[in-house]
Amino acid sequence: MNKGGGMKKMKYVVVTGGVVSGLGKGVTASSIGVLLKACGFRVTSIKIDPYLNTDAGTMSPFEHGEVFVLDDGGEVDLDLGNYERFLDIKLTRDNNITTGKIYQAVIDKERRGDYLGKTVQVVPHITDAIQEWIERVAMIPVDGQPGPADVCVIELGGTIGDIESMPFTEALGQFSYRVGAGNFCLVHVSLVPVLSAVGEQKTKPTQHSVRGLRSLGLTPSILACRSTLALEENAKQKLSQFCHVPAENIITLYDVPNIWHLPLLLRDQKAHEAILGVLNLLGISREPNLEEWTSRAELCDMLLEPVRIAIVGKYTGLSDSYLSLLKALLHASVSLRKKLVVDWIPASDLEDETAKENSDVYKAAWKLLKGSDGVLVPGGFGDRGVEGKILAAKYARENRIPFLGICLGMQIAVIEFARSILGLQDANSTEFDPDTKNPCVIFMPEGSKTHLGGTMRLGSRRTYFQVMDCKSAKLYGNRSFIDERHRHRYEVNPDMVSRLEDAGLSFTGKDETGQRMEIVELPNHPYYIGAQFHPEFKSRPGKPSALFLGLIAAAACDQLDSSLHAHKIPNGTAKKISLYQNGNAAKFAKIPTDGIYSNCNGVHA
Repeated sequence: MNKGGGMKKMKYVVVTGGVVSGLGKGVTASSIGVLLKACGFRVTSIKIDPYLNTDAGTMSPFEHGEVFVLDDGGEVDLDLGNYERFLDIKLTRDNNITTGKIYQAVIDKERRGDYLGKTVQVVPHITDAIQEWIERVAMIPVDGQPGPADVCVIELGGTIGDIESMPFTEALGQFSYRVGAGNFCLVHVSLVPVLSAVGEQKTKPTQHSVRGLRSLGLTPSILACRSTLALEENAKQKLSQFCHVPAENIITLYDVPNIWHLPLLLRDQKAHEAILGVLNLLGISREPNLEEWTSRAELCDMLLEPVRIAIVGKYTGLSDSYLSLLKALLHASVSLRKKLVVDWIPASDLEDETAKENSDVYKAAWKLLKGSDGVLVPGGFGDRGVEGKILAAKYARENRIPFLGICLGMQIAVIEFARSILGLQDANSTEFDPDTKNPCVIFMPEGSKTHLGGTMRLGSRRTYFQVMDCKSAKLYGNRSFIDERHRHRYEVNPDMVSRLEDAGLSFTGKDETGQRMEIVELPNHPYYIGAQFHPEFKSRPGKPSALFLGLIAAAACDQLDSSLHAHKIPNGTAKKISLYQNGNAAKFAKIPTDGIYSNCNGVHA
């Protein structure tokens, strides 16, 4: 709608959560963005995380799920990955606001003397800094078009009433007044539980949550109620009466088979009309065009032919740790009309040590690995499970099972090759054995060994193909170079490359210097590829990542040749999806992570 500055003021939609965390605020915020985009508006997103960390880079995946990496090298919350995938946009590190960033900015100003002798306080200095940050970042174009977006969707992490989010709640209260009526819409996501003993939908938790919200200076325009079933009419009327929200502005987010249904669920309850009404945009909007989303959601359960992918990782106890991987696998499997089945294998369960301590777990892990159609070894840090990952790579190489190694997974493949083919039994990474006589993987010279935060090789970097007659180049459409996102401290030792290549390994992608290995392949294997970058971060529902597409095509036996000969990624929009996920991946209660059948061989810390 913003064609050369037609719209005068930025509009803001703020999504907050009440009663409990993990209700699916991120997916709800993303779905609101999809709906507004379908109505013809340009949309950007901001995620507020009230924790004190400057960014998500130093947090364990068990604490907060995966660390999502942006083009500019920002290490951010996984919800920004949801925004990018749903809205097909490219965000910046500043689109993730944390308490740490805000306080750091204010303290830096204080040290410079910018406050002119004032006592620096939470109100007004911290709250002003939050509002200024929001206004500044909302104006950054993220969709490839010039000029700012029309609507900025802001998600406030955590739960209303948390001590750590108080400055943000106060700032948003001031902000609603600052931008004025008609430019600010608050959507409050809350829980309406059903007590099994009574079978009645209970509205009291939401009433209390809204009361808390009001006491903090925020008034909800729309209530989005999480429940197993659609809200009954009497529950809706009760909420309307006690929360002072019109009944037509109360929406139920009930359990659906897959998250592609959510924008449709919102549309069917006319959430777009409620939001646009509050923002005074109804007059210039169009009816939402959600054809692709509709076909994707409606056909999601029609895929019958399974493709089994074993993920051999360190953080398999929490599938949110590999959220983007799961999405990328799903996007690829859907485009090839396969039903994705994920077998989770904790890497340490494949090791000989486990065979001695718990033979049943060891046998179950190997049974899953041997029953898979393809093997994926993702990135990770630390030495736990490394030998198990090496065994998985060895199994895939020797048995000609399609294999994709990402980041550490690529390094693992190189180490395994050096041990098995070159006969270097102590070949290793200096990350795991600083004294190894055959360091296949070494610490990057520009890295820091004293500071962990933000000191890796991060963000979008260019990879140049060394030969065009290779699987990876063909999957990427025979382009001479590609730009993918990175997050690593260690790299393949350039001094060992010639020995490895003489033995049959092919480094088909390198950086601009030719010294940093980016893609490795085994030419005489059906599909054995390692990538130093993380291709999963740029995968989209209608535009699957090339290397994941190759893995699924090879695992499905009959489709890799056609994908390679097409010299491009199939542009099949994700029309059919099979979405069922065991475990807690989706942050949307019973809503599964985008349609993946899942087998989990034990949960390990």
